[in-house]
Amino acid sequence: MESIITALITGGVTLLGVLIANGKSQAVTETKLDELTREVREHNNFARRMPVVEEQIKVIQHRMEALETLSRYHNS
Repeated sequence: MESIITALITGGVTLLGVLIANGKSQAVTETKLDELTREVREHNNFARRMPVVEEQIKVIQHRMEALETLSRYHNS
C-alpha cells in the first residue's frame, strides 16, 4: 500500500512538472510566433512600398536625362 501511495505522489509531482514545463514552452513558442508575425508584417509593408519606390526612381532618372539633354543643348 505504501508503494502505491509513493507511486501516486511521484506520478502527481511528475505530471505537475510536465504541465509547468509545457506552460513555459508554450509561452516561449507564442513569443517567438509573435516576433515572427511582426517581422512578416514589416517585410510585407516593405514589399508593398518597393514598386512605388522603383517607379519614383524611374521618374527621377527620366527627369535627370531630360535635364542632361537640356544642359547639353544649352551648352552647345
